[in-house]
Amino acid sequence: MKIPNPFRKTADLEYTSRSGDSPGVVHASIDELVRCRLQARDLRLDSRQPARSAITGAHASRFRGRGMDYLESRAYQPGDDIRCMDWRVTARSGHAHVKLYQEERERPVVVMIDLGPGMFFATRGVFKSVIAARAAALIGWAAVQNGDRIGALLFNGGHHEIRPQGGQRGVLRLIRELVKSTAPDTAVSGHKSYNENGHLNDALVRLRRVARPGSLVFILSDFYAINEDSRRHLQALRQHNDIVACQIVDALEMEPPAAGRYAISDGVHNGLLDTRSSERRTAYAEYFANHHRSVSELMRQSAVQLQRLATTDDVAASLRLGLARPHGGDGLLPGFAA
Repeated sequence: MKIPNPFRKTADLEYTSRSGDSPGVVHASIDELVRCRLQARDLRLDSRQPARSAITGAHASRFRGRGMDYLESRAYQPGDDIRCMDWRVTARSGHAHVKLYQEERERPVVVMIDLGPGMFFATRGVFKSVIAARAAALIGWAAVQNGDRIGALLFNGGHHEIRPQGGQRGVLRLIRELVKSTAPDTAVSGHKSYNENGHLNDALVRLRRVARPGSLVFILSDFYAINEDSRRHLQALRQHNDIVACQIVDALEMEPPAAGRYAISDGVHNGLLDTRSSERRTAYAEYFANHHRSVSELMRQSAVQLQRLATTDDVAASLRLGLARPHGGDGLLPGFAA
């Protein structure tokens, strides 16, 4: 069972939630994403226990810390770490060689942002796409304030890669792309080439090119396109990077709406959602519960920290809480069942 977006997507769309909240936000603005800089001052991206990793760096965290740049290879000397063997040069020369590395002063932080059709939806608060944009901006400001570089991969039918760059220029470049990509008219145009079944895995493959080993990667999505291939791609990424997955959810995905008949649309096709019978409401609840369990299990199998962000959340507060949680459980915020 698939629940399409009940609100048509137009360039100047606004909606009002049934709870009587003020009109929802459907498009991230430059001003609000720039203001995220103040909220990011106490957002720590590296506030965990030290990681077990051969890569050393300046961050005392469970994450790997800053990466290492290859400098040169030289002949093996007694006492050298065999994990640094350069097997290609060794095979070519016939003599054992090891790789020398220079520590990067700036660690890459990469944000992968799903801007597919399902992300332009909400019944309360703001669109999922806006939550993703706010989270990406907060992560970007926190990264550069910590002396790291920020990069991104945005996908919505096409892919837009932003190579990691340090300083304010790096965040402002990201913000410009977020504002452009979350505009509903731009999104509808991009969704014409959207492949619902393969877009997430295609993006994960591209992410391996954008995220250099030692990167800290955030994936922002509702994860409706996951499958067994997703696990394989995540595990490959996780071998050389640290990953935090942020699942963005709406209240309608946590429990069925009140009993009734609802007109729904994905912007192209129209339908009717009937929740008057207990059987339909049970099927509805089971569908979304199974999806949330699948996401949790995928991240657990891939050793990826999972956090959920709701469309009504204060994103800065939620990220601050989620990143401060000790690693070891399912990583979910309070109030969400796995």
